[in-house]
Amino acid sequence: MALLAIGSMLLSACGGNTPNNGTSANGGTDETQNSASTGAPSETPAGDMKLRILSANVGGKTPEENAKFEQEIKRLTGIDVTIERPASDYDQKVLTALGSGEKYDLIEGSDLGKLNSFVEQGALTNLTDFVQGSSQLSDPSVVPSAEWDQLKGQDGNIYAVFSKFQGGTMPIGRKDWLDKLNLQEPKTLDDYYNVLKAFKEQDPDGNGKADTYGLSTSGLYDIQGFMSAAGLKYRYVLKDGKRTIPYASDAAIPMYEWFAKLTKEGIMDPNFVTNDTGKMRNLFLTDRVGMVTYWDAWVGMFNSTRKEADPNTTFEAKALASATGPDGSLLMRRGDPDYWMMPVNAEHPDAAKKFLEFWHTEAGITLGSLGIEGDDYTKDGDQYTLTATGKEHNMDHGVPFWYNETVKPPFGKLPGVQEAQDLVKQYATLELSLPEWADAEKIVQNYALKAMSGEMTAADAVSQMQKELKAANLIDE
Repeated sequence: MALLAIGSMLLSACGGNTPNNGTSANGGTDETQNSASTGAPSETPAGDMKLRILSANVGGKTPEENAKFEQEIKRLTGIDVTIERPASDYDQKVLTALGSGEKYDLIEGSDLGKLNSFVEQGALTNLTDFVQGSSQLSDPSVVPSAEWDQLKGQDGNIYAVFSKFQGGTMPIGRKDWLDKLNLQEPKTLDDYYNVLKAFKEQDPDGNGKADTYGLSTSGLYDIQGFMSAAGLKYRYVLKDGKRTIPYASDAAIPMYEWFAKLTKEGIMDPNFVTNDTGKMRNLFLTDRVGMVTYWDAWVGMFNSTRKEADPNTTFEAKALASATGPDGSLLMRRGDPDYWMMPVNAEHPDAAKKFLEFWHTEAGITLGSLGIEGDDYTKDGDQYTLTATGKEHNMDHGVPFWYNETVKPPFGKLPGVQEAQDLVKQYATLELSLPEWADAEKIVQNYALKAMSGEMTAADAVSQMQKELKAANLIDE
């Protein structure tokens, strides 16, 4: 039953791909690497080490490329690896596979609530001794020591290894519109209102039409940057051991009223309740809206996309810090990390551990980001050049960003990404993941969106939230 529970895990494509509009760059190293921990070809015969991986993000983009990806891992590590990437219904495929007795050595995950649940069920291998004894993984320049706390169970042991660096979300605004309208970057909630109102009313795109909005979101996907003004954090917050949901508290009422005001005044994109993230992004890229809420990596993707379409564009997306709270502090949201789990029934734990070390080396990171040499990129000395396939794959085969500070991106980061990630590192914190959040979130989102759109008063919406959450035993007060 513990193994079956793994099948219920949810994976999210947080972060986002990282396109690049250049075709070549200097970077990397030509030094010969001589050990498995650096990702060099292993002395161990491939046939002696096997590995079976279940993944939603890591590997080739097509079945044909995935086979090449497996061969590249074998060449670099000596591990005969099979990477299974279900095309759809990932969770159900995992459940079916494990329910039929199939065994995996590594499974990719991205939900800390699920990870904690698996740990409590005894479904995962304790990796503490492995991580602490690994010269690669215990190196703070490879993975900062404090980061490992995210992957610990309540017993203090480590039960997973990071697969990539996960960023955070924030308001992303049109810096060129701010400059055109002589506006400063917003700091307080009032600042944000004034900026968004100007984006709506002062014709920032210069087409002489009243066809722009100040703000668009994708439902309740991420409004943390604004809820920060009231000191409210998303998901659960434990107070004296009791489960609370700040977004369902009375303190959230003024914030929902603020959003309702944006809606009433036509500042808010009226379709925010039903938008998916693609529609929201399109509004931003086509000069229809001046601000969205999304992932740090997309700051660079917005800028790159517009620059590729028009090299002379003045478009500039910029990450913005959250609105300051009553005490002057601010809250930003960091995404749950992506990680590798080793089930307790893994048949090839030694191969799995060797792969986990390799994945954090220059060779592993290059494979997980740029992809396969000869297919996704070519290299001449220290110079890398993306092929047409490599450009299409956006330098993301599961690792758009990584922890290892000794490995530098050969093409650098896209414009605006570094500033966005600096905000994440300075201010963003993880949300508390409890298994019951999936049910609680449906209630919170339902009434929050009704309040924000003006369908219900904020006070009535919060009251109904609290009533239903208590009735379902999803909060303790």
